[in-house]
Amino acid sequence: MTRSRLRKAFVVLAFLNLLAAPRTAFSQLIPIPLDLVTEYKTDPIGIDVKQPRLSWKISTNERGWRQSAYQVQVAASADDLRGSRAIIWDSGKLVSAESVHREYAGPEVRSSMRYFWRVRVWDSADQASSWSDTAYWEMGLLDAADWTAQWITPDSDGNTSTSQPAVLLRGIFDVDQTIRSARAYVTSRGLYEVAINGRRVGDELFTPGWTAYHKRIQYQTYDVTEHVRQGGNAVGVTLGDGWYRGVIGFGEQRNYYGDRLGLLLQIRIEYDDGQVDVFGTDEQWRASTGPIRMSDIYMGEVYDARLERPGWTLPGYTSAAWQAVRLLEGPQVRLIAPAGPPVRRVEEIQPVEILRTPNGDTVFDLGQNIVGWVKLTVDAAGATAGDAIVLRHAEVLDGKGNLYVENLRTATQRVEYILTGDETRTVFEPHFTFQGFRYVAVEGYPGEPTLDDLTGVVIHSDMADTGKFEVSNEQLNQLQHNIRWGQKGNFLDVPTDCPQRDERMGWTGDAQVFCRTAGFNMQVAPFFTKWLGDVAADQYANGSIPWVVPDVLTSGSRGAGATGWADAGIIIPWTIYLVYGDERILEAQYDSMRAWVAFMRERAGEDLVWTGDFHFGDWLAYATTDPAYPGATTGTDGIATAFFAHSTGLLAKMARILGRHDDARRYDTLRERIVAAYRHEFVTETGRVAENTQTAYVLALHFDLLPASLRAEAARRLVADIRTRENHLTTGFLGTPYLLHVLTRFGYVDVAYDLLLQDTYPSWLYPVTQGATTIWERWDGQRPDGSFQDPGMNSFNHYAYGAVGDWMYQVVAGLDANPEAPGYRHARIQPQPGGGLTYAKVALETMYGRTESDWELTDSQFVLRVVMPPNTTATVRIPEAVASRVTENEIPVAQVEGVTNVNEEDGDVVVEIGSGTYLFVADRR
Repeated sequence: MTRSRLRKAFVVLAFLNLLAAPRTAFSQLIPIPLDLVTEYKTDPIGIDVKQPRLSWKISTNERGWRQSAYQVQVAASADDLRGSRAIIWDSGKLVSAESVHREYAGPEVRSSMRYFWRVRVWDSADQASSWSDTAYWEMGLLDAADWTAQWITPDSDGNTSTSQPAVLLRGIFDVDQTIRSARAYVTSRGLYEVAINGRRVGDELFTPGWTAYHKRIQYQTYDVTEHVRQGGNAVGVTLGDGWYRGVIGFGEQRNYYGDRLGLLLQIRIEYDDGQVDVFGTDEQWRASTGPIRMSDIYMGEVYDARLERPGWTLPGYTSAAWQAVRLLEGPQVRLIAPAGPPVRRVEEIQPVEILRTPNGDTVFDLGQNIVGWVKLTVDAAGATAGDAIVLRHAEVLDGKGNLYVENLRTATQRVEYILTGDETRTVFEPHFTFQGFRYVAVEGYPGEPTLDDLTGVVIHSDMADTGKFEVSNEQLNQLQHNIRWGQKGNFLDVPTDCPQRDERMGWTGDAQVFCRTAGFNMQVAPFFTKWLGDVAADQYANGSIPWVVPDVLTSGSRGAGATGWADAGIIIPWTIYLVYGDERILEAQYDSMRAWVAFMRERAGEDLVWTGDFHFGDWLAYATTDPAYPGATTGTDGIATAFFAHSTGLLAKMARILGRHDDARRYDTLRERIVAAYRHEFVTETGRVAENTQTAYVLALHFDLLPASLRAEAARRLVADIRTRENHLTTGFLGTPYLLHVLTRFGYVDVAYDLLLQDTYPSWLYPVTQGATTIWERWDGQRPDGSFQDPGMNSFNHYAYGAVGDWMYQVVAGLDANPEAPGYRHARIQPQPGGGLTYAKVALETMYGRTESDWELTDSQFVLRVVMPPNTTATVRIPEAVASRVTENEIPVAQVEGVTNVNEEDGDVVVEIGSGTYLFVADRR
């Protein structure tokens, strides 16, 4: 975009802002709070947080707008709020600029009760706004005694050494009064889908979700007022194996959590007269099986349409021939409401091409590596009942153009639909399985399939998109595309490593390195809040954290405590605090974090150098067969000790935030001792660090483990290694996320850009040149000649190396958070152009509103557009400029309303701004 186009866009945006807020712009009314959320959610039902946190935003084009006070009111109905009567809690006018995570402090909340709330604010002139629109939250079941339904299971025993047909469970109940509202509370051992009176309940998938099932199981709450009716009612539930008893982990392990599926369902009906009835699972329910002959997360599904049971979820259906059920001893675990977002179908993708492979397969190409399944439309004219359509899924084609499935290992990703023979535009989708794929081989389709007969259904945890990033380089835009799709594909209830092979587990190291990038692209605070609860639940008694969470590999006996992996238990809470200003996550995870640091302290021993234990180390760092350079192997002792220091330092910061000052001082002291031990063991007097690898220098510099006198030399050695390797990185999972940050911090932003824009192996852009649409697990998953890396570990959808996105957003586009005012309440706008880029733009929907940084280089000027939402501030750094030659909207910057503290620092102009939209123009030196 040219400067004139950017300026025109600025004028148009300013005008639209006026139109969007006419009362503020023309009537001088105080802006009314909007976008009210409770625990990050809009009008949630079925939560179990006993002191819910309330947040709101303000919309106004006024520069420097600040909230000076607020008032929250809570009542049992919207009418009570409007009439200011029967108020349950009134905060009163609180002098505070805070508008995020304000705790409800009224009377103790009650199970199943809905609470309505509203807020008003005062501006800096102490003028009050009108009340906001009304929002609400509704509590779930807060006490075990609230559950009067009973766990049930079919009264039969199957062969659970192999996949079994999905279970159908059916119950009936009668309603003889007029219904005001109805709720269904549902959970299961295994996965469930519910229908009432022939209508599916909700649109959530893979419920109740995957948690540390031995410790805690989620239940969902549904508003079923429109499903239930006076008279007879029927409930039908389908249960699948899922993570509970399906294949999970390595070696085709199954039945990890148990070998019996179970259901717990309770329907609460409130009548117009205020009376309440509760119906639920009991021994009167009936059980059977149906068309789903098997459905397994790894293996796929077999669906025999001949075995469908029409009407089985409707009243009047005869189930006398069905089996009885029996009561199932309830698991001794907590039932919890979901903190995170549900998995949903998010979008659909049409195939772009039908291929005929050398092996004779008919293959549909979606043009994008996705996670989900195929929606199949079938016309079976002329087909025979019992014939099968088989779908096989793969991420890539091999060098000859055939479907490549060796990297799936034992996961078959096979879906089979068995025909009735009379399908007419019948639509089929699988149920309790998902696939990672771009290509689909279709066998047995009646007639010739067309592009309209298959659709790719994309599923993932339903996180709001929050970040947008674009630059003048299309390869980098594709890299950002790949990062986002890697996140989509692997944030499916837990942060998985990969979505296609026989793994798909919550690897802690992958989640740790990617968390900050994830927090830009999508709203991930609830997602990680849920998962971190399982980190604490599956943590060993000695403080060690498993490699994967939920833990399906170790059973509490081995396979935990890997440095950089287990540190997810500290780094992720800190990141969530930084990005969202969420202090409660620090409190919730504090005991878990302390236990992990204590474990490291015990393993390191008196000298505080952690040696001798197994670690994954700098996983998948660059390796060669060259005997003169066998690869960039960084010793795990040095890595472990570095992360020991880093996590201890972060814990000290978090203790201080929580007001635990004695703990903070103790951890500060411990970190100082660890750093001294690290220097003694791994740093020479001349500045060589450990094995002299890129990762060794990156960790030592990023974690501030070196004395100030050696940092410049260590950075020089790092750069020398990069230049020697012709601008190639050699880092693996643990070094890569920090590499460009370190180079930038120590004055080598040009080298950082050279690495970012490198397009030969190993590099971020090499997969882009090979047509990748997601991030690869390995730098060279597929080679230029079409051959592949080791199929035993070669995922083409693996987000870890996508952690570079964080640097692109912070440095290329220039948007960063400030730990002193987290959640982007105070932002840092400090772009550092380079790499031949002529523009970059970033936009982020924060807890306060939309924040933007948008810059452009012309031959003579640097143009920077900044947007800050109300109730926030920012420090803006305009690179390579002098204050006398910087304007804002054509006014000298020192004279501009809303711009303060104009300074020159290290060749840049630095200013402070409040909320509003700004257009800075600086003459280039």
